Amino acid sequence: MEAKRAKVFAASAVVSLLVLLVVLWSCLGPSTASYIVTGLVFAAILVILAWVLTLYTALDRTQMSAARWSALEREELRVEYSFLRKVAGLPIKFRFDDLVVATDNFQALVGRGSSASVFRGILDDGTTVAVKRIEAAERGDREFRSEVSAIASIQHVNLVRLLGYCIVRGGPKFLVYEFVANGSLDKWIFPSTRKDHDGSRRCLPWAVRYRAAVDVAKALSYIHHDCRARVLHLDVKPENILLDEGFRAVVADFGLSKLMGKDESRVVTTIRGTRGYLAPEWIIGSGVSDKADIYSYGMVLLEMVGGRRSVQLVDGDVASRRKWSYFPQIVSEKVRQRRMMEVVDERLKRVEGPPDEKEVRTLVHVALWCIQEKAETRPSMARVVDMLEGRIAVDEDPPTPDMIISSLLSPEPDVFDEAGARDRHAAAAGMPEMDTQSATAYSLDVSILSAR
Repeated sequence: MEAKRAKVFAASAVVSLLVLLVVLWSCLGPSTASYIVTGLVFAAILVILAWVLTLYTALDRTQMSAARWSALEREELRVEYSFLRKVAGLPIKFRFDDLVVATDNFQALVGRGSSASVFRGILDDGTTVAVKRIEAAERGDREFRSEVSAIASIQHVNLVRLLGYCIVRGGPKFLVYEFVANGSLDKWIFPSTRKDHDGSRRCLPWAVRYRAAVDVAKALSYIHHDCRARVLHLDVKPENILLDEGFRAVVADFGLSKLMGKDESRVVTTIRGTRGYLAPEWIIGSGVSDKADIYSYGMVLLEMVGGRRSVQLVDGDVASRRKWSYFPQIVSEKVRQRRMMEVVDERLKRVEGPPDEKEVRTLVHVALWCIQEKAETRPSMARVVDMLEGRIAVDEDPPTPDMIISSLLSPEPDVFDEAGARDRHAAAAGMPEMDTQSATAYSLDVSILSAR
């Protein structure tokens, strides 16, 4: 505005002086006075132009300085906002190009699942991260963002931190987690032919297994009971339990999780867990609750004790002749025979001797309570934590599970041939019977039940 006024004033002054000069020349004609006046007029015009030029230069400097300060303020605000987001644990939206650079074009593959792959990467600030690429995008962008925001705001020492996300339009979605050094629990509790750099085979000590069981229970208790919106993990398994530098367990992979209102008792959703850890209510299709996570946790506990998968193929190459070993049934029988120590991982006995029998009894009995077919019989995760930490006594006489899955693994053909068999299993689990059409829709086969 000031520059506009100066421009109008300067133009008016110059025009007025020129008009005055023309009038004087027409009145006086060529004379000494005319020449003197002409010189004075041109001098005045030069002064006016110099003033305008000086004013414009000063204004330009002021505007440039203001723009520079504005840019500095914006940068400071951006840095401060980024800092506050990190402090608050809010997720960052990463650019796809940044993830490509961080992962060296997705070269450092850490693990692969049925619909996702995990890559190790290093961000610009030196932070090591795990980048999960989700190929099967079943959520819309808006739903994906809202769930990411809700999950990233959950902070607990035994939950892996979600640092950010990336959405590629029409392509995969990415979740960026903190990197957990010692990898997943399955690499440490199940026998493997692979050796560490020192030539030894991995076998997690008993004390670390017990502590990991407590850590996982605390994480699940937190998301079930202490969050504003209850979170169901829905995919609790050894592959989703990670061990940090100090071999403390953190629960990972909320990519399949479900947010659940405090007043909701069950939610109905498509089967989205992992075979071998699915609760019976998943299979029957009656809706799931936090009790589904508790069932999966119980299966993981038994696998930690025994160092083996819950369902294993023991004989037979042809599908019709295959024989399966169902570990929960073996454990239940050993408990009934008072020979519980026989189910403990043999590698533990060889490496460090028999573990503490009291702790074995605690883990086994808690696990058997967690895998009860009737969801209402299973304890809450808060109660599980109290039992594992010795604040309340563990009832050492859990009901013998009906072993629905064990009967489905039976070689008897009528188990699979008759839909009524499944209805009997549903009734045994305290669930509503399904008609033949529903039973067919929810038909089971060994590929769903067996662990991968």
